[in-house]
Amino acid sequence: MAENGCKIQGFSRVQLTENGEVIGDSGFIGPNQITNIGFLNYLCHLIGASSGSRQVGFIALGTGGVTASNASALEGEIMNGTQRKVPTYENIGNTTAQFTATFASDDSFLTESANLSNIGLFNGSAENSIFAGNTYSSSACATNQNVNVTYQIRFS
Repeated sequence: MAENGCKIQGFSRVQLTENGEVIGDSGFIGPNQITNIGFLNYLCHLIGASSGSRQVGFIALGTGGVTASNASALEGEIMNGTQRKVPTYENIGNTTAQFTATFASDDSFLTESANLSNIGLFNGSAENSIFAGNTYSSSACATNQNVNVTYQIRFS
């Protein structure tokens, strides 16, 4: 009997821009940490059409460290008025779910310069049910800079 294994991994990319030019780029970093909540509520419950299922609806940035498997929140999440962004979703090659968003300086997502170092995917704009999170080398972000983010969940 043939065995069929499935691997689920997340990769993220964060770019800082100023005056329309990229001034910092993490490249794709991964794999990430899919949380226990992510496996249960976003994957298992979704496949089973359970009333407790969730879908990714927001991306957040933070200043903290690695997301733990039992985490429900993003460590050091930026909590200003427009802290989470609704991403654009795209399916790539039938095996990758890609989420992209821009944190624009015009939205005042930062009230002062910050060292950004992590990113996470969530269902809602304020609840603590993180699907997955990733870290990258800390990037100093000023209030006049935009942050373009891409987060991919790859199935293989």
